[in-house]
Amino acid sequence: MKSIKIGLIGAGGNTRTRHIPGFQALENVEIISVANRSQQSSMVVAKEFGIPSIAKNWREIIENSEIDAVCIGTWPYMHCPITLEALNNGKHVLCEARMALNSFEAHKMLETSRKNPHLIAQIVPAPHTLELDRTISNLIGSGFIGDLISMDGRINSGSDYPDFNSTPHWRQDRDFSGNNIMNMGIWYEAIMRWLGPVSSVFALGQSIVSYRIDENGDRVNMSIPDHVDITGQFVQGGHMRLTVSSVIGLSPAEVDLFIFGTEGTLRILQNKGSTLELYGGDKKRSTLEKLSIRQENKGHWRVEEEFINSILGEEEITHTDFTTAVRYMEWTDAVTQSIQTGRSINLPLLQ
Repeated sequence: MKSIKIGLIGAGGNTRTRHIPGFQALENVEIISVANRSQQSSMVVAKEFGIPSIAKNWREIIENSEIDAVCIGTWPYMHCPITLEALNNGKHVLCEARMALNSFEAHKMLETSRKNPHLIAQIVPAPHTLELDRTISNLIGSGFIGDLISMDGRINSGSDYPDFNSTPHWRQDRDFSGNNIMNMGIWYEAIMRWLGPVSSVFALGQSIVSYRIDENGDRVNMSIPDHVDITGQFVQGGHMRLTVSSVIGLSPAEVDLFIFGTEGTLRILQNKGSTLELYGGDKKRSTLEKLSIRQENKGHWRVEEEFINSILGEEEITHTDFTTAVRYMEWTDAVTQSIQTGRSINLPLLQ
């Protein structure tokens, strides 16, 4: 069998810890070149992982006729231009999340992938709920909760009291991160797996740390919120109420999501220093009980395997296809639009 040759564009933390080892563990897959932010950093990655060559820039990867597929591990501001060039040059694409700066770019990526149906296009999925997803979906699908009344959640992963002396991070820079806000998008992606999309969004946002001092001593305004409160209506019925924050102190839980139904309740809980746990109860019970997850229902990280198998025609992309990623980018845009206008935003957005 002919080996599939991969080119890396960007080699940050996730690429080094996940994608490179994932590809190198597969048969008939070779990573043959890497283009990182500088030639020096490219050489460091190439030496560490035994990659035979480096490229001067990402266009050299795209234009290399030996390369079958690219893995894009840059910041979101480069995802769209690189993806469009890669697909138009006949390369399969695995692109890091978040999909793009905004839904306009995401739609361009989806449109280009549809014009090249022979090429695989995948966005790296939100991984944090993979062990629980199948069990939650099965319970909801079997009628355990009945009809959805509300999903009520608070996401405080890594949150603490505001640090007014912290330096700017690229995720707080709209030029690099676009409309993406904290880890809001990865949670909506997971919620869609269980409950489907929402049809409307109303949101309030704050930048509690309104500016930070950069390495040059300059004050940089923080336009991306560090605390958001989001409500919405699910297409299937039922409400969403979700708080995402990085500035809440002494919260006992990193994650606390309730799914309330007419017949039962589910709770997804992660206390500080622990992993996600699933609790459930129905009308026959007076309290929620911890639910065990059967081994055969536990999902796990297999992004690189799914990507290669899809190229070989052995499976279809589920985690995550471009169409699904566009939905979470539209929701992300709707949150920002609602914060800026003070209005409820209907979904899907009109392009």
